[in-house]
Amino acid sequence: MRGLRLLGAAHVSYLIPDRAKEGYGLTPAIVTRAAAFTPAWLMTVDNGINSVEGAILAERLGMRLIITDHHLPGSELPEAYAIVNPNQNGDPFASKAISGVGVVLYLLIALRRLLDARTVSLGSLLDLVALGTVADCVPLDANNRLLVREGLRRITTGRACPGIEALLAVSGKRPEDVYAQDLGFQVGPRLNAAGRLADMAVGVRCLLTDDRSEAMGLAQELDRLNRERREREAQMQTDAEGQLTDLAGRLAPGICLMEPHWHPGIIGILAGRLKDRYKRPVIALAPAEPGYLRGSGRSVGCLNLRDTLASIAEEHPGLLKHFGGHAAAAGLTVRTTDWKLLASAFAREVERRVGPGPFEDRQTDGELPPEDLSLALALAIREGGPWGNGFPEPLFEGVFHVIESCLIKDQHLRLLVAPEAALDRPIKAMGFRLTELPPEGVLIRLRYRLGLDDYRGQQKLCLYFDDWALVSLAERVR
Repeated sequence: MRGLRLLGAAHVSYLIPDRAKEGYGLTPAIVTRAAAFTPAWLMTVDNGINSVEGAILAERLGMRLIITDHHLPGSELPEAYAIVNPNQNGDPFASKAISGVGVVLYLLIALRRLLDARTVSLGSLLDLVALGTVADCVPLDANNRLLVREGLRRITTGRACPGIEALLAVSGKRPEDVYAQDLGFQVGPRLNAAGRLADMAVGVRCLLTDDRSEAMGLAQELDRLNRERREREAQMQTDAEGQLTDLAGRLAPGICLMEPHWHPGIIGILAGRLKDRYKRPVIALAPAEPGYLRGSGRSVGCLNLRDTLASIAEEHPGLLKHFGGHAAAAGLTVRTTDWKLLASAFAREVERRVGPGPFEDRQTDGELPPEDLSLALALAIREGGPWGNGFPEPLFEGVFHVIESCLIKDQHLRLLVAPEAALDRPIKAMGFRLTELPPEGVLIRLRYRLGLDDYRGQQKLCLYFDDWALVSLAERVR
């Protein structure tokens, strides 16, 4: 929207599909809704590469269709005026990991060249490109890292659009202190909450407005929706873990779960949480249109989820009404009566491809001596970013003495620890969404990232960990 207007487009509107009623992507239902605007052109963003039926209807209704997407194409491409997707067979574009927002940026660059509009600066869009690239969790190859770095530079120097500034403010982040992870863990979830629980147009309006007062009001509404999303997500995770507790010791290689009261807008987050906890690929399902369930999957590093679903669809024709996605994440639709067939087929196919699980990546960058557990090194690591998928932040491990142990808001673990070899050097450590407390006075092994605690504007060293384990007697003897 911003880029086309910069290049002179006078009449540009947008539509966001209602996930519950219209599904994902360019479905016939969303094409029908778009036709009410009688547009000359219809352009998709981050979807459409597998929307064969929607493309047929768009042509029938007189719209010229441009598909911009980065997802993997299926066996049949939709008919369109143009398809811009670097992952089409034979496409020469080198950065195959580019996100949907990145595809649009390059389309706008090409359009600017075609229009000979050299005076139009598209650099003002890079804050949005950085946000979309990080939040979509695409691999940070050299090109994506460049886009994110330049976008972050705009944000940290006070040149972000009012919507991003407002979202950072309601997250408690100062623009000058922002780095890539803040876009992924603070701004992105607040935008996504609108699409998951209400109307995604709230998020779009927040990013489109140039009125700072309006942006702040919309950001506050998004923050409220995100708090509601967290509450629902916590209950859904409790439900899921209750199901999995009954299967302790015999979890399937690939987990597939369903509850009739789950919210279809939150199942993707749930699948990701369960994947991280149980070290297995996960599909979570919730009711969608009558007679059907919508599923969202998240995968471990060794399994391509989209290819796995393609094999299941080939082995069981008609089982999956729709599916699509990429290696790490995918979506699907299945009949309510068929979800247990899907669960068994998913477990078998995962085991055939990668084994019984769990699938843990225990690699780290090793142990740090006590003198390197410093604020200076944490700052240097931050400056070495942006970090993310495909370019991971350094991960360390070590044995620590637990001095203090407590829960924050009943859902986050806060520790005061000291290196085993330097008990006089206490350090704060945080484990988000961890609730099992280690006893004070014991030795534990942590896998952690060196980070900063910006509480009240003061930067202090903090270790951020995703799990802890007691150090056994045998390990201490070694």
